[in-house]
Amino acid sequence: MPVWVRDYSWRQTDTAVFLSVPMRGVRVTQANIFCTDQYLKVNVPPFLFEAILYAPVDDTSSTAKIRNETIFFTLYKKEVAMWESLVMENGDKEKMQRIRENAVIKAQEKADEEEKSKAVTKREHKKLALEATMKLEETERKRIENLKEEERKKVTEELEIWKEKQRNEEKQRRIQSEEKIRRERKLIEEKKKSEINKTLNAGTSKARSIPTRAGSSGSIFSEKLKEESFPAPRSAGTIQINFTSRVFPTALRESRVAEEEEWLHKQAEARRAMNANFSELKDLNEEEKNPDWLKDKGNKMFATGNYLAAVNAYNLAILLNNKIPVLYLNRAACHLKLRNLHKTIEDSSKALELLIPPVPDNADARVKAYVRRGTAFCQLELYAEGLQDYDAALKIDPTNKTLKQDAEKIQHIIQGTAQDS
Repeated sequence: MPVWVRDYSWRQTDTAVFLSVPMRGVRVTQANIFCTDQYLKVNVPPFLFEAILYAPVDDTSSTAKIRNETIFFTLYKKEVAMWESLVMENGDKEKMQRIRENAVIKAQEKADEEEKSKAVTKREHKKLALEATMKLEETERKRIENLKEEERKKVTEELEIWKEKQRNEEKQRRIQSEEKIRRERKLIEEKKKSEINKTLNAGTSKARSIPTRAGSSGSIFSEKLKEESFPAPRSAGTIQINFTSRVFPTALRESRVAEEEEWLHKQAEARRAMNANFSELKDLNEEEKNPDWLKDKGNKMFATGNYLAAVNAYNLAILLNNKIPVLYLNRAACHLKLRNLHKTIEDSSKALELLIPPVPDNADARVKAYVRRGTAFCQLELYAEGLQDYDAALKIDPTNKTLKQDAEKIQHIIQGTAQDS
């Protein structure tokens, strides 16, 4: 049986009530206190204290302190007034019971509201965390895109500078060639004029030296004069012809300058890449400098679970030939195993670029590229982008049941995220 505490003391002001409940003989460390706006109950075995308050109090701001076997309550009144007593007097049992039941119901409703409020706060925190993560990922993605764009601009500027230099050199060579041809033609014309003048002078002198005889017929004289006025045969000479130096064997008039410049640029890039990575390739023998041999080596390393060694093999193969899509595809698989998700996305995208145009022969490779890139997106929690890649793979291979199941799972995750938000 509990021991009811009756020897409590209290005092009041217009705004608060100060209540002291002694627990004699018991070391009070913690107490079970139940308080509503008009009901107060304290349970410290074997003591029990209960009070139906005279007027409502603010149970949210009210406080309780334990000190020296006594519990001190500070109850703040809802209305400014002086109470005639601490507890409600002259109340029947039914009224008291209703007050107790209402107190329990109010406490339960308050607990439910607090639980709902905590759930809403938790959802808000989760949503904020998700938004912060998405912002960080978006920032990282923009940073990578900016780096790519800067690199592209840099390469484009270098290419334009090189093209402009080539055009200037070609223009200079053409001007020099035209100037040289012009000088040679001028010399030839001057030489021809000089020879013609010499011939004419020689013929005139011979015509003047012929004696005139009386009685000679005019026709004979005119025939002799014609024979003597013919110019002498042209003297032999040598004409120098210089051709414009060219890399290609075809004549300049038959060449395609734009295609030749593109080919020369690609060859220069390949030579620069080989020279830049010579330190990595110098330890390889001639057999190991074959991209197919390095690809097979990387496949064996991948099969044994040595993904870092497989990545190194594919890197060397790409240095030797960066136009083989299967090298990027296999390296993407290694990065996916190593959780290098951004590199997986880059290599899969590069493989898809090299697999253009899409034909039936490269359908399997395109499906693998989309699946690996979609898997990397999903592991980065970018489910919308991942679903797009799985849908693209399903368009290529619509009968693949595994792809359908994975796409449905991603769709469910996206719908669940939308409902939570």
